[in-house]
Amino acid sequence: MPLKQSSQHPILYSFRRCPYAMRARLAIHYSGIEIEHREILLKNKPAAMLEASPKGTVPVVVLPDGTVIDESRDVMMWALQQHDPQMWYHGLTEEQQAGINDWIDRNDNDFKPWLDKYKYSVGYPEHSEAYYREQCETFLKQLNEQLSKSAYLLGEAESLADNAIFPFVRQCAFVNKTWFDAAPYPHLQSWLQQFLESARFEDIMHKHPLWQAD
Repeated sequence: MPLKQSSQHPILYSFRRCPYAMRARLAIHYSGIEIEHREILLKNKPAAMLEASPKGTVPVVVLPDGTVIDESRDVMMWALQQHDPQMWYHGLTEEQQAGINDWIDRNDNDFKPWLDKYKYSVGYPEHSEAYYREQCETFLKQLNEQLSKSAYLLGEAESLADNAIFPFVRQCAFVNKTWFDAAPYPHLQSWLQQFLESARFEDIMHKHPLWQAD
């Protein structure tokens, strides 16, 4: 049963520093969708968000008809279905779309679990921080190799793959920025820096006051 929703715009529950929420905001911004942004704290999740999505992770989008979208990848695809002006996904060939999905699968399923252990290595004493970073490097090397051949992951134009993945590379880089800046991944470093300096990223990282229920 759809959730009752009073807002005339889609509601986005978000946490500024979460890479999943970042990529959802990137796609929404790119698509030009007007939303009601509700900034939350993950340690103090509002009841309205938990009613919409009991699993309690961000992003969560609640559409005006009450439909809930609570996986970042689904939020991105929903946004691009509304408007995809530069063909980040729609309008590409099936082979290109498969390539995008493959990159995102590798990021989400292979890289992210190791990234969590690298970032929070104190909580995973089975191995050292350096060990977890080495596991992350498998994906970092793949990205750098691809970016040595083209400006973006799918060629000379950015796509959904780039925007779905760079927030996680950013998170990895900032675990130890000195190490990352000195690592032998020049193409990856330039690619990441380009996105971090973009107007779109600056816009989606704008600080919002914490949302309070009326």
